[in-house]
Amino acid sequence: MNRAAIGLFYGSSTCYTEMAGEKIRAALGENQVDIFNINETPLITAEFYDYIIFGIPTWDYGELQEDWEDVWDDIDTINFMGKKVALYGLGDQIGYPEWFLDAMGYLHSKVIARGAIGCGYWPNQGYDFEASKALTPDGSQFVGLALDDENEFTKSAERIAKWCEQVRGEFGL
Repeated sequence: MNRAAIGLFYGSSTCYTEMAGEKIRAALGENQVDIFNINETPLITAEFYDYIIFGIPTWDYGELQEDWEDVWDDIDTINFMGKKVALYGLGDQIGYPEWFLDAMGYLHSKVIARGAIGCGYWPNQGYDFEASKALTPDGSQFVGLALDDENEFTKSAERIAKWCEQVRGEFGL
């Protein structure tokens, strides 16, 4: 089986994370990205890729989306040593301003602890939230692309385009 350079894995209940993944794939190039729904593909498949993108929404009060919750312990069995991993997250900064993109922060912590090289950090300017577990230690960036299709859908296309250019460079592609 011929594999693309990048494996993109997402969990999605409402299709927004899936749609963002499709837009990311289109921006990076269809032939550059294999895309997987983690509800249908074992997460261990990520080990076949040196460049990985994970898409994760945050639910309610900083909770994991159900597909991610189901495979959460599987992350601990994956060897991410030396693999470049970029994240994108979806959240609602107006409805849940105290937990904006927390799940992305949880996922980042897990993959970094397993040896991943974090890529795709994103400035936190232009967002209106109170707190997030998805911020870098200095608080200046998110640990991945921050999307809020609930309140800022019109900004997502431009954010995705800029982020994909950044990630392409960080992945060296």
